[in-house]
Amino acid sequence: MEAINISDIFNIQNQSDFDTAALEVFRFQHQHNLVYQEFCLHLGKTTSNVKEVDQIPFLPIEFFKSKTIVSDKSKAQALFTSSGTTGASISAHHVTDLSIYQESYLSCFERFYGSVSDYCVLALLPSYLERQGSSLIYMVDDLIQRSNHTDSGFYLDEFESLKNKLIKLDAEGNKILLIGVSFALLDFVEKHPLKLKNTIIMETGGMKGRRKEVIRAELHQTLESGFGVDKIHSEYGMTELLSQGYSMGNGIFKTPAWMQIRIRDTEDPLSIQPYGKTGGLNVIDLANINSCSFIATQDLGKSYADGSFEILGRFDHSDVRGCNLMVL
Repeated sequence: MEAINISDIFNIQNQSDFDTAALEVFRFQHQHNLVYQEFCLHLGKTTSNVKEVDQIPFLPIEFFKSKTIVSDKSKAQALFTSSGTTGASISAHHVTDLSIYQESYLSCFERFYGSVSDYCVLALLPSYLERQGSSLIYMVDDLIQRSNHTDSGFYLDEFESLKNKLIKLDAEGNKILLIGVSFALLDFVEKHPLKLKNTIIMETGGMKGRRKEVIRAELHQTLESGFGVDKIHSEYGMTELLSQGYSMGNGIFKTPAWMQIRIRDTEDPLSIQPYGKTGGLNVIDLANINSCSFIATQDLGKSYADGSFEILGRFDHSDVRGCNLMVL
């Protein structure tokens, strides 16, 4: 089977386009991704008997910890790894074409927020900056560069400097995006409560063992009060994906046209739950063409008829990694 034209993925216009592309990607990855192929065959799923999208098997995300999950024999241009906890095994995502990742996150950001060049992008991501191989750092660094704003940049522990920068830029009427890991945003507002008018605060989830886990509603309430804003935005992404979901402030995430969510039954992982019912989060990320586009995550959530979804927690006994999550 020939390689799939990635432009077809990023030009999906409707559900019919998505279904056609998803089945084509499934056939391609079933043939070229040997780990995924073996997994599918173990379930009795072949390119002959999978006729609908909801019949496509989802590869458990744990496979990224022990296997090389690729559908492309090209040399990896980047190796993205999960943060993991001390002593825990980590996921590794071999990305053979970084241009696909770039097109995915840039197109997605523009869909929800407009051109990144309209923003001053500030990043408070200490736990990610302190290690190698973060796909989030790669994305945010590129957004910072593309913002073309002289004040855009990363902050580690320079809270005083960040406070002064935010006050000045916000007062001048700049459009500001402050993207941060949850524990760092909480640490910041405890020391420097603000009243901002032109700033989007976006949390990427995660306490990274630095603070007690809290539910998202409590986190957002604290951050709204601390930054003086009326809503907190969220980003949903992970090492094993090349696309993101975004919440504009209500805890309900939306995805780009090439990414969809299915909710699996927690008792029967091969069954898909109806809208509004809690279960395990399955992600279809068609941009992940050279790896695996069908991934069963360890997140718990609900999906809705309009394609949106929410995160409610994690499966018990799963490790907390670098994805957007507030444990109940």
